[in-house]
Amino acid sequence: MFKHTTLLLAAFMLTTPVFADTPLTYQRIDFQTDVEKEIANDLLSATLSVELNNKNPALLAKELTTITNESLKLGSGYSSVKLTSGNQQTYPIYNDKNKLDGWRGRAEIQVSSKDFKAAGELISRLQAKLQLNNLNFTVAPETRRELENQLISEAVSAFRARADKIKSAWNAKSYKLVQMNLGTTNNQQPHPMYMVRAAKMEMADAAPAADYAGGQSRLNVQVSGNIELEN
Repeated sequence: MFKHTTLLLAAFMLTTPVFADTPLTYQRIDFQTDVEKEIANDLLSATLSVELNNKNPALLAKELTTITNESLKLGSGYSSVKLTSGNQQTYPIYNDKNKLDGWRGRAEIQVSSKDFKAAGELISRLQAKLQLNNLNFTVAPETRRELENQLISEAVSAFRARADKIKSAWNAKSYKLVQMNLGTTNNQQPHPMYMVRAAKMEMADAAPAADYAGGQSRLNVQVSGNIELEN
């Protein structure tokens, strides 16, 4: 009889730590809070390009480089506008008999600025030799980070307020935070993509300067997590 009792006790001692290592949790509640705000798009980005043909690839490259350098020089007169050279490529053109018939080249200019008026004037002048491929409006990274920091504080406060309401609804004495996750989304309202025909515009009169409106974007911050109520 004594030996049998000892075996049962030993078996109990072996199995008990398995349960002891698994903490029991009660009244854990998952929920999420969202805070969002509309913000004006303050950054203009545009791409302009030029495409030329020439029988001589060296002369073609020289023409493209000349137009690019002239464009960059023109842009240097606008201190509030950033102008950079983009992709430049040259590729062969073949005729119906699959024989080399010349070369075609393309060069790009990238424009970015928070000064929409100055950028619009410069773009109109650049279109004397370049074609406008696209025009976009977004929230500048530094503006977005500043607003995100504000909204994170608001979202965390909203999460705590929701946790307090849940605690009161369950008549709990307190709660502890188990886990919290932060996330942000930037939903930009659609804007038209401006396209210009690929017709050569060399020596043409500059297009009228446009008054650009950047539109709005919606920034959203989510705080999700779970709490454990304590009675």
